[in-house]
Amino acid sequence: MKKIDLFTPYKLNHLELSNRFLMAPMTRSRASQPGNIPNALMAEYYGQRASAGIIITEATQVSLQGQGYAKTPGIYTQEQIEGWKLITDEVHQKGSKIFLQLWHVGRVSSSKVNGLQPIGPSAKIAKDTNVYIFNGAPNGDATFVPVEEPKEMDANDIKQVIEEFRVGAKNAIAAGFDGVEIHGANGYLIDQFLRSNSNQRADEYGGSKENRVRLLEEITTAVVKEIGAEKTGVRLSPFISFKDMNDPEILETIMIATNNLNKLNIAYIHLCEADWDDAPKIPQDFRVNLRKNFKNTIIATGNKTPNEANELLESNLVDLIGFGRNFLTNPDYPKRVAKNAPLNPISDNHTLFGGGTERGYTDYNFL
Repeated sequence: MKKIDLFTPYKLNHLELSNRFLMAPMTRSRASQPGNIPNALMAEYYGQRASAGIIITEATQVSLQGQGYAKTPGIYTQEQIEGWKLITDEVHQKGSKIFLQLWHVGRVSSSKVNGLQPIGPSAKIAKDTNVYIFNGAPNGDATFVPVEEPKEMDANDIKQVIEEFRVGAKNAIAAGFDGVEIHGANGYLIDQFLRSNSNQRADEYGGSKENRVRLLEEITTAVVKEIGAEKTGVRLSPFISFKDMNDPEILETIMIATNNLNKLNIAYIHLCEADWDDAPKIPQDFRVNLRKNFKNTIIATGNKTPNEANELLESNLVDLIGFGRNFLTNPDYPKRVAKNAPLNPISDNHTLFGGGTERGYTDYNFL
């Protein structure tokens, strides 16, 4: 059998991917104001990086209520749909595929961002957690502000959020995306429902592990009914606990969720893995169990070297590998890997979030 590596083509259901490099979602806060509208500069940015077999966009809020950071794009107005068409057209013309990541931040927000009180599974604040706004700092930097106490979601709020994800998925397809990724990771709304420390409800959405996965299952079911299982993925982060999300039951809860997602026959599960130097490593037995429980595509993202990526691919425990920072600074990252070429460093940390020009965004050199 031919050895599988990052350059091996892959079939993601109906989509033919030219390689197994995935450009991971990265918030960059470049949406046009007012209205959080995707724009031509963003189209250039994504188009430059279309050497990836598939791109997952930056997190994109499904409603104004779902926004937690300034200048992040939405997918709930016609103007936003038209803006995203610039991006999907550019990426498709360059030969890649692209999914939109659907996002609701839940309690990780402030009225200083969107004028609204945050909502969440419980009226429990995320300790030591900040979001950012832009308030005219001389160097254009983001200003971090603490999150505010959320309103506990009632039954109508939950129905509203499920509908927002459904409409967001419908709008994404109208904007030309190949599919959507439901953001169930990193301490945002769906993850907040999954975890016992942030979800202290006593109704059918709280208490037991089976109840805590209900919102994820209902959102995913709504999206699948709207656009099809083959166009639907879910991102999870079982080993990441920042934003006050440390839950001793999360691994068992994630496996219950995985079984439910497998029954829905969704396209993929995307593991967001911790990417700092002393971060916990995902145990091999977790990967083995995930492969047993989930029959379709598995994606792993988390600061992996090409050698680590190839080892995972060869093990058949992972099918695609996500890269974030390396695509941020190297629009031709696969070519650099193939040639073992040096990588561009981050040119200026001030340009990671925000900015209305190409500096630190579309001005990174190609080979």
